[in-house]
Amino acid sequence: MSSAFDSAAIRARAEVAIAVALETGREAARFRRDVNPGTLAVENKGLQDFVTVADRKAEQAIRDGLISRFPDDTFMGEESGGRSGAAGTWVVDPIDGTTNYIRGFRHWGVSIAFVAGGRIEIGVVYDGAEDKVYHAVRGDGAFKDGLAIHAAATVEPANALVILGHSRKTNFDDYLAVSRRLHERGMDYRRTGAAAIDLVRVAEGAVDLYYERHLNAWDMLAGALIAKEAGATVVMPATDKLLADGGPVIAHAPGLAGEFAFILDIAGLTA
Repeated sequence: MSSAFDSAAIRARAEVAIAVALETGREAARFRRDVNPGTLAVENKGLQDFVTVADRKAEQAIRDGLISRFPDDTFMGEESGGRSGAAGTWVVDPIDGTTNYIRGFRHWGVSIAFVAGGRIEIGVVYDGAEDKVYHAVRGDGAFKDGLAIHAAATVEPANALVILGHSRKTNFDDYLAVSRRLHERGMDYRRTGAAAIDLVRVAEGAVDLYYERHLNAWDMLAGALIAKEAGATVVMPATDKLLADGGPVIAHAPGLAGEFAFILDIAGLTA
């Protein structure tokens, strides 16, 4: 399925999304600094999903910033919901890593993707720890504050650093199996709790793998495109399936493809 948008229309949207992500991320950071965390009105939405006043404010700001400029686009957000449209859809996580954000652990960000014709056309991620914006337009490479970034050239397992995500919605035994296999191969690993940021860490070569068994589309689409455009190997289900049901994602340095092939079997994916 081809996109109905020409390159000028995509680039115009990318420029707006970058500005919106930066403004919204900085406002969320100010809000976190200025408001007593005990007053953030945290509500438990499920096993590990949390919503805060900041989440809602951020999503509304993103929606207003995008749809005011592109009123015919549709919008799908973590907080407000929505469905993908026949033309183009913004897929947004206003604060990815909400629990980190609430607790003051600085690994959080803003994730904005634009999907059209079954493909991710734009990915934008604001990194709250560094106050930087990562972005990619399909086919044009990946960038951090306008400078090109690239996946790591790591080929030795003992030199690899990986990030594993885990949702309580999935089997913990699978997570243990992956972490054990990586440990046996001499790899060091982390769990940090913000998929969009984890994916851009792969994109910039700071880590060599990010894998999570199940994510929602708004958690992963922007970061997945950025990682792919930076030269990482990215494997995940088709975009339309992710929009409907979520699913797994694997992003890794291309030189370690053989080391991480076993994860495809566990995740039920085909490279």
